[in-house]
Amino acid sequence: MVQPLHSGYGPAPLDPRTAPVPAYGSGALCDLIPAAVAGFGIPGMPATGLALAPADRVCVFLVDGLGWELIEAHPAEAPYLTSLLPTSLNGSGRPLTAGFPATTATSLGSVGTGLPPSAHGLAGYTTLNPATGELMNQLRWQPWTAPAVWQPHPTVFRLADAAGIATCQVSSPAFVNTPLTKVALSGGTFHGRLTGEERMDLAAERLGAADRTLVYTYYSELDAMGHRHGVDSDAWRGQLMLVDRLAQRLAEQLPPRGVLYVTADHGMIDIPFDERSRIDFDEDWELRAGVALLGGEARARHVYAVPGAADDVHAVWSEVLGEQMWVASRAEAIEAGWFGPPPDERVHGRIGDVVAVARDDIAVVATRTEVGESKMVGLHGSMVPAEQLVPLLEVRS
Repeated sequence: MVQPLHSGYGPAPLDPRTAPVPAYGSGALCDLIPAAVAGFGIPGMPATGLALAPADRVCVFLVDGLGWELIEAHPAEAPYLTSLLPTSLNGSGRPLTAGFPATTATSLGSVGTGLPPSAHGLAGYTTLNPATGELMNQLRWQPWTAPAVWQPHPTVFRLADAAGIATCQVSSPAFVNTPLTKVALSGGTFHGRLTGEERMDLAAERLGAADRTLVYTYYSELDAMGHRHGVDSDAWRGQLMLVDRLAQRLAEQLPPRGVLYVTADHGMIDIPFDERSRIDFDEDWELRAGVALLGGEARARHVYAVPGAADDVHAVWSEVLGEQMWVASRAEAIEAGWFGPPPDERVHGRIGDVVAVARDDIAVVATRTEVGESKMVGLHGSMVPAEQLVPLLEVRS
């Protein structure tokens, strides 16, 4: 085992215990649906410390990439969403936390199971599959692995449907049979609609179709525009304007005794394309030393060491990046609660031997092995407010 490389001169590496851990159990995405349907008395629903006023008809509209700080920064493009900011989190005017990492697969797992990442196990964009030794992309579900083995817990939608609640999802037809839908969002009926307007109209219709309903609807194009052009682009702002109109369109159709929650899976920040801001793992011999696999994403890395090299990898990553990223061993990340309570045994090995999380505006990219991801302008994954804080905007009929 090598000794830490920090010499005592200059700033010390960031302490992993100082990272802003998500509010699991009281104000994170995993708490949203269990709190929203608590009045239904659904058997098996995960417990939560979050309390929301009851309603007979509950609709969750999740906008991919709609971070809290992005709404605050764009009142002209999102006047309706801005007007709802004071309603967030029970009228406190405060946001939810997404969960770690702040990425789509992890967050949808939390929303759809009511569990933190340490329990549902979708612990990053890509994580190690300990059974095969390969990286598993949990968004694209590649390489294939049995969904029910990877994530065995029932979804909140299955629990609601089994309890007699009229339950459905309204989303893009492309998502109807995906493994991620199966493990996180299945239960009740899936309705595929191409346009955002069609989804809003059908969600409102299904919300009023029974006395007790749970409807989930989703819009992904804002996130896609942010990745492609950045959140400081006219293209992204145009998408935000559309999202604002969609939320208002749905809210204006709420049936009696209904509630609409507008939320998101993560925020996003733009990272400049320069060597100081984007550290290329594929071209950095120090960071590659002793590393078998690089997982996660550019602002939230799972680093898997070759056998016996975990301490050395941790020491080097701390020395090279520790002033700009929280760099933790697996044990430190678990102890700090980054993923929630101590993980299920099947999840433990999916977490990196080293977990590196950006505090500053930097990214660890891999230009040869992650070609598409390295070209993205807007990024997310970290625990900083720009990526971690998401709205829980509320409209009641």
